[in-house]
Amino acid sequence: MNGKLVADEIKSRVRSEVEKHSKKPLLACVVVDGNKASDIYVASKQRACEECGLRSKVLRLSEDVTEVDLENELNLLNADDEVSAILLQLPLPSHLNSAHALNVINPEKDVDCLTDKNLGKLLAGTASFAPCTATGIIKLLLHYGVKIEGKRAVVVGRSLLVGKSVACLLEQRNATVTLCHSHTKNLKDITSQADILVVAIGRAKFVTAEFVKEGAVVIDVGINRIDGKLFGDVDFDSVKEKASYLTPVPGGVGPLTVACLMENTLTLAKRQLGKTVDNF
Repeated sequence: MNGKLVADEIKSRVRSEVEKHSKKPLLACVVVDGNKASDIYVASKQRACEECGLRSKVLRLSEDVTEVDLENELNLLNADDEVSAILLQLPLPSHLNSAHALNVINPEKDVDCLTDKNLGKLLAGTASFAPCTATGIIKLLLHYGVKIEGKRAVVVGRSLLVGKSVACLLEQRNATVTLCHSHTKNLKDITSQADILVVAIGRAKFVTAEFVKEGAVVIDVGINRIDGKLFGDVDFDSVKEKASYLTPVPGGVGPLTVACLMENTLTLAKRQLGKTVDNF
């Protein structure tokens, strides 16, 4: 499954819509220093903004920033009418409370849909947007004509950003969903029954062919760096012999996450202008 192809289509649609408006949406990324991977991710988001005709700015804070100072900076962005969307780059240093910081963000500018209010709407099925990676996974499945309704889906990993969110979106499309995690017993027995298997655990090549049902659709969300190379959570070489579809790493879910971030930024900007936005 070519995630870059689908991502390029999403960005093209965003760019076409942005070009119709004189005021371009602005994405503000807040980065706390200390994580080199965060710098790479933020740079890719800035490039995507340029491709889509969006404005972007990056607010860099020192690694030892206090919770109070972080909260103050987020509130300044909340109050700035020029800012359409706010992204707090995760993970944060251990002395900062991520859940608290995320909930400082105005839900109307919460581009990653991680405030309690927006997650509640997602769970209730009334959200007009969803976390970017989860959204990208659904768009990828739909692009390739993968039937979701009535299928058995297994999600390995229960983070808010990916696991719980994509499980929710799959359930809303009438899949029967099992959410697995580090305490799940007999994991292979469960994953080997999945028609759609989503893996997001951060363990390189953890899922091998014996975890996978013949003909399953396998979505690998993992990004693991080993000796300068990228590997997914799925052992691509063994699983590709059994899966009907399989996402590569890199080039699978990653580009879709960034593309859906652009789309979410546009969605928030339209809502702030009072324009109607369809539920996701």
